[in-house]
Amino acid sequence: MQWSNRVFYDWLRSIGLTPAKTFTLGPVAIPEEYFPDFFRGCIDGDGSVVVYTDRYHAHKNSHYVYKRLYVRLVSASCPFLDWMRTELRRMAGVHGSVEATFTKGRRPIGVLRYAKRESLRLLPWMYYAPSVPALARKRDKAQLFVMNPDRVCCRSVPAWRSWQTRRPQKPLPARA
Repeated sequence: MQWSNRVFYDWLRSIGLTPAKTFTLGPVAIPEEYFPDFFRGCIDGDGSVVVYTDRYHAHKNSHYVYKRLYVRLVSASCPFLDWMRTELRRMAGVHGSVEATFTKGRRPIGVLRYAKRESLRLLPWMYYAPSVPALARKRDKAQLFVMNPDRVCCRSVPAWRSWQTRRPQKPLPARA
């Protein structure tokens, strides 16, 4: 992308955006009140909301069927992913993990990933209102979990045991 407005270009540089940002992006100066929107935009652009039913061990026991959920962000800038993970830990109380894939002759690609329990906290935080701008196909995948997170148990176990498998979570900080 090419900008012809020097003032706007200088402002983008001042908040942390750089030329060739794919490889050089680091921390970006985003006000905390807009961070859920910024993160949602990152997921819409370079991330995914993955939902699927895992039946890998169902042949052993019919109760071994799990609804899997992951929120992932991919970047060639691992410092950006580390910064994002730190900010999300501070603001949303989720930890996630960063993994890098190395391919000979290519730059490493990093993935910031949140599994089901943390995704259940992260999705309502980033889709905090039905009217927020978002990529429809990703919002649709998240909608079941955002609208009724209590209905989606973290493990497929009989209802009488679900209270034993769920660990209490810290409440999210209140939004201003």
